[in-house]
Amino acid sequence: MRIQLRYFASLREALGAGETFEWADPPQPPTLGALRDHLAARGGRHAQALARPRALRCALDQTMRDESTPVHDGAEVAFFPPVTGG
Repeated sequence: MRIQLRYFASLREALGAGETFEWADPPQPPTLGALRDHLAARGGRHAQALARPRALRCALDQTMRDESTPVHDGAEVAFFPPVTGG
């Protein structure tokens, strides 16, 4: 499963603007929350930026969604803090 990741605000500072991510063996169904956990499990900067105690919002294909939303192949997923500046 190929997913285009986008990071905004402080996440962009920590992880860069984004990346194309190949999710080799996602859980069924793959959800935004499972993706976040999988990315955080990579360790390092991802673990700090996407850690569970941190409040984050997510969007799927440019629409705000909650973490129970299923992710599909070719999706664009964005992560960002709850409040971002203009």
